[in-house]
Amino acid sequence: MAKLESILDAIGRTPVVKIRRLAPPHVTLWVKVEAQNPLGSVKDRLAVGIIDDAERRGLLAPGQTVLEATSGNTGIGLAMVCAARGYPLVILMSESFSVERRKLMRYLGAKVVLTPAWARGAGMMAKAFELARAHGWFFCRQFDNEANADIHSTTTAREILADFEGERLDYWVTGAGTGGTLKGVGRVLRELRPQTKIVLCEPDNSPTLSSGIPQPREPDGSITLSHPLARPHPVQGWAPDFIAKLTEDALADGLVDRIVPVDSGESMRLSRELARKEGIFTGTSGGATFAAALAVCRDAPPGSTVLCMLPDTGERYQSTPLFDGILAGMNDAELEISRSTPSARFDGAPPPAPAVPAGGAIDPEVEAYVESILGDRAQPVVLFAFAWCEFCWSVRKLFGRLGVDYRSVDLDSPALQKDDRGGKIRAAVSARSRSPSIPQIFVGGRFLGGATETLAAFQDGSLVARFREHGVGFDESVRLDAMALLPAWLQPR
Repeated sequence: MAKLESILDAIGRTPVVKIRRLAPPHVTLWVKVEAQNPLGSVKDRLAVGIIDDAERRGLLAPGQTVLEATSGNTGIGLAMVCAARGYPLVILMSESFSVERRKLMRYLGAKVVLTPAWARGAGMMAKAFELARAHGWFFCRQFDNEANADIHSTTTAREILADFEGERLDYWVTGAGTGGTLKGVGRVLRELRPQTKIVLCEPDNSPTLSSGIPQPREPDGSITLSHPLARPHPVQGWAPDFIAKLTEDALADGLVDRIVPVDSGESMRLSRELARKEGIFTGTSGGATFAAALAVCRDAPPGSTVLCMLPDTGERYQSTPLFDGILAGMNDAELEISRSTPSARFDGAPPPAPAVPAGGAIDPEVEAYVESILGDRAQPVVLFAFAWCEFCWSVRKLFGRLGVDYRSVDLDSPALQKDDRGGKIRAAVSARSRSPSIPQIFVGGRFLGGATETLAAFQDGSLVARFREHGVGFDESVRLDAMALLPAWLQPR
């Protein structure tokens, strides 16, 4: 393995993998797995290419805010690059795109500004132009920025040429998206591998590329309107509701030999088939491009070689129709396996709770310590917890939302490990509450309960009443379903 100076040096050099079970027998089908980029998509290339170019040309000053409009993958790639280079990042993203992507970008430090679903991609773009003008931010403009195509000419295309040096490559299949991969790889293949047919694909219900109808644009080239034939489809990031300038360039330059319409349902089916029959995890755009590649394979002469781009990983589509029918709980077959042996079954009785220590077993000094904490009128809310227990964090989140000042005694903290002081405190608290569980919440010296009881007490108003009784300050305007704060694995699916 290489030693890298930066995570950005890990971008590119993605593998080409042979399809063994899903390919027709008369052809050889390969896929280029762009999920192997560090943040999981082909857009990592675009992100570093655009930022590198802007730095070289003096378009991006140190500390300047970077702005982009994206369905998600470009934003994730930019969040990585901006984190590594020290730029603030603001992402414009339609609310209809997958929730996982928003969270990934925010996790990486980006601000994600959502636009209404009714505004579609064109509205998202118009808002980005507005913000760039209003704040003087550097707008990446991935859909018409030549640096997008250039990075694919210098990396993706060269990798493909190296992988197939001395071998035939009859067809290269890709989706459009921003048009950067298409234009950047397409022009290199045209020049150096002119025998390779370039195949572009698009949703069959949104045939913007094959229509011949030009994309409406403002005089400055910006996009504020959707293409007249654009229709909603589930292949996020693969075909926006407008034609990108880089895609227009590729079509005008004759880089496309064939456009294949793809059924969206078939796209999702084949994404699942790639996972289950080839062990390759890709998103809806990968399934869609693979569907087009299979259509090419069916018509290709015997002995042909086909290469298909798989743009990203399926991991960021769990909240979309791609994962419909994938349960969090067990299905009937899994339950049957569980029941085939006697232990650790949900239909069996749990082991008895540990006994509460007898009163005489409590260390007097520890008992006095607990008494002093619970008797402190200046801090009437006390949480006895483990630092990283999910149920403890459910209570912490509730108190955080309410703005409640509370004392937390983390029984597993390093400070309480010597002489098992944490265990002794737990024994004293459990003897007082007559409950062995953690967390334990006290208000005004009185035991309230564990996580579930505390959240339920907020729901029925009794927690609020106890807060008022003991002068606990909290934000009375907060409205929330407290039970939704319990661990995600407990939530109904």
